[in-house]
Amino acid sequence: MACCALMMPEEVQNISACSDLLTENNQNSFLHSTLEQFFTAKTRTLKIDKTDAVAVIELQRYLTEQQNVGQHPPDSYSYDMIVTDGVWQAKCILDCSLNHLIHKNIIRSGIDINITQCSFVFNERRLGQGCVCIEKIEHGSKESNVLRKIKDLDSLPMISKDGFGNIVALQSDSPLQVGRKHYLSLWNNEDPEGRLWVPDVPPSEVVLDVSKMTLLCDLESSLGCMFRPLPLLVRVIHKSRLRYYGKPDLNIYYPYQAYFEVADQSGTMSLVLWNELCPEWYQRLNVGTVLYLQNYTLKQSYQNRSRPHIDNHRMKSFHSVEICLNPRNPTAVLTVVPAKSVPPQWGLPEVSYQFAIRSELDSMASNSACDVIGLVTFVSRVERIKSKGNTGPEKYWTYRWVHAVDGTSNIPFILEIFASSQPEIFNGLYPMTYLVCTQMRKCQEQDSLPYLTSSCETQIFTTGYHKGQPYVSDPRVKSFIQWTKTLKDSVMLKKTAVGGHYCYPHAPIIFTQSVADGSAQVPLVAANDLKSEMEGLHYREHKRLAIQGQIMAVYYVTLPEETLSDQMVQSVVAESDPPSDQRMVEVTQTLINRETAPSSVQSSPSRRKRKQAKR
Repeated sequence: MACCALMMPEEVQNISACSDLLTENNQNSFLHSTLEQFFTAKTRTLKIDKTDAVAVIELQRYLTEQQNVGQHPPDSYSYDMIVTDGVWQAKCILDCSLNHLIHKNIIRSGIDINITQCSFVFNERRLGQGCVCIEKIEHGSKESNVLRKIKDLDSLPMISKDGFGNIVALQSDSPLQVGRKHYLSLWNNEDPEGRLWVPDVPPSEVVLDVSKMTLLCDLESSLGCMFRPLPLLVRVIHKSRLRYYGKPDLNIYYPYQAYFEVADQSGTMSLVLWNELCPEWYQRLNVGTVLYLQNYTLKQSYQNRSRPHIDNHRMKSFHSVEICLNPRNPTAVLTVVPAKSVPPQWGLPEVSYQFAIRSELDSMASNSACDVIGLVTFVSRVERIKSKGNTGPEKYWTYRWVHAVDGTSNIPFILEIFASSQPEIFNGLYPMTYLVCTQMRKCQEQDSLPYLTSSCETQIFTTGYHKGQPYVSDPRVKSFIQWTKTLKDSVMLKKTAVGGHYCYPHAPIIFTQSVADGSAQVPLVAANDLKSEMEGLHYREHKRLAIQGQIMAVYYVTLPEETLSDQMVQSVVAESDPPSDQRMVEVTQTLINRETAPSSVQSSPSRRKRKQAKR
């Protein structure tokens, strides 16, 4: 029995018109003609003589797949690149020899490039499948002329070897190398990246059986028992940033880990979210969330890690055991309980904070933890620093410096904020917003004002993200909000700044570091090696170096009357400074005077001689 499908005449005309349009587009497409030439030639490598500009739409990073056992790849990470010629889009692998161009941000989204050589990489695990690898390029314009002509980028079709056949695979949120299942953030490993990560959504109503429950205090005695522990009902009181532990030879698709501190009426304990559960649950588990846990496991706690400061909760902490939520063997079951469905009878503790004001910071002990709230007046550019001591692939920490005032002192909070797996908030910091940072640690360096740096458990919130957070009812938060109502935007705007390099803490007046100390925070390098050190820096990378030598000449430069340091004096040190801050004001003035000393020199004897000689 045969079946056939009949079409109306107008449908035939529509299909014919679409076919004609597609043929015309193919003739005008550099990507289509190149790919057609590529497969017609039946060669694995194609040198393109007549090239045309294509625009880079997106760069996607992932861990390099190890090809042979015991053989380490030349680079820890690989990159997929989506390009367009204005007619088609194409997703390709970038050859590892071009990775350094991404490290320097030479290849980036929004520029034009010319592809001069590419090859076809076969997938040894799937017969007849593979992808195009871009091997050689020429740099085009820094601002894309191709993208400027495109009205709707999302409407451009994706091209592949089989035409439309592999569009779903190419548009999926996974790398072209089939051994990897997810992408990493382009500049660090801590931020969630891609549609794989389930966003925070309001929990639905649930019905729980709380007749058979256990408490955290009973879990220490349950370690090593054969029977499965009873369900737990806990509240999240602290949340750490994500930890990515992937390695090229590690066969785990989603090598992520995240720590949480949870509490019930008996005390607090660490909870660990593992692997596939991180993309599914990390963004849905927030401070204050109530969880009903089943099918969890217990293991001896890992002691060599940072822990949040929770003395303000005045609860017993159980550090010998930690709760593990695994994707399998057994598969953990998590249930988020809506806040309105949590009765007081459950006895779950409320989230507690320890907000510090700027006038108290000077008297706090070094390395002590606190929470802060302030009005942002300065935000630096995002910078990166290479992580030291890690045994896996190289990774960078991203951070930025922020100034925030709270009305208790004319000296702002100086905040060193590292990425906390909250990319929308971290990248959206700007002046005149209300900023809350939790679990900050005080640092005090010689000849510098104290500053606060973030910890693994730091969470940041800014304007637009405060609603529903547990700290909104804190007395010091309410006091800060009342103070901001007395401010005038026009006055505060004059004291704000965005971007630029911010180097803090200041270099010491006297360099006491040993020359032979190779592990020092500021390594000593020879002047001949300074060029290679500079050339080895990656995009946004910040690195402190020290060089030793004799001063052979001093060149004086006349600075403008209003230098940046003068502006800092006006914004940081005011005439109406409270008496309690007088000592810190004097220190600030001394530091600023030290920095601006060359500009205050009117004319040295040698300089006067040079001027007279010119006359």
